[in-house]
Amino acid sequence: MGKLDGKVAIITGGASGLGAEDARLLAAEGAKVVISDVQDALGRALAAEIPGSLYLRHDVRKEGERESVVTQTLSAFGRLDILVNNAGLVRFGSVEDLSYADYKLQVDVMLDGTFLGCKAAIPHMSRDGGGSIINMASVGGMKGISAIPAYAGAKGGIIAMTRSIAVHCQEQKYRIRVNSIAPGGIVTPMTAQALAQLPSDDPGLEQNSAHGMGQPIDIANMVLYLACEDGRHITGANIVIDNGETMR
Repeated sequence: MGKLDGKVAIITGGASGLGAEDARLLAAEGAKVVISDVQDALGRALAAEIPGSLYLRHDVRKEGERESVVTQTLSAFGRLDILVNNAGLVRFGSVEDLSYADYKLQVDVMLDGTFLGCKAAIPHMSRDGGGSIINMASVGGMKGISAIPAYAGAKGGIIAMTRSIAVHCQEQKYRIRVNSIAPGGIVTPMTAQALAQLPSDDPGLEQNSAHGMGQPIDIANMVLYLACEDGRHITGANIVIDNGETMR
């Protein structure tokens, strides 16, 4: 018996990196997994790898597409129990250098995308007797890093918004737990691409060297814990997984 037998999960940004590892692990524990992303080739390949899964193209900034993903999930699997709001990206630049377009893109994908995901999922989870929402934050939303003001703002907003939505679900007696996870540096294609853009003396590279880079499974294990009954007494929490990066 898997920990998620009979459960259905949507994972945004699920075609690669953290999202793909989440999809593999949740499916291995018995969940039916819907992988949503804009990376069609990667998403279809992953869905072909995971028996019983479904890939749906999905721009998380668009409310109509979010509603469509939920509707198609319900049509395919009949219920929705788990939502992992994982989609994200980073564009570097200080508050003086970053373009407004790059600022807006990051906020729209991560902060607005998380809001829209919760808004679309909660009515269906509440009707099905509850569920678990897991929002992907970052240590970048908890500490000052000059090169990522928009990313930091979006991730910090996710942490605060998660608490607000968790309180709402408790007040409404929905039996929906809402938590966020704040990873430090993790080895993913997005992280590798981002770090390659930094100058060799950037403090971010020094931090990764000092604390080491985690693996996607380090995050996926916590996603599983929060998604299943093991995490039944946890809501409104932000769980930091950073090998001590933020402890001082």
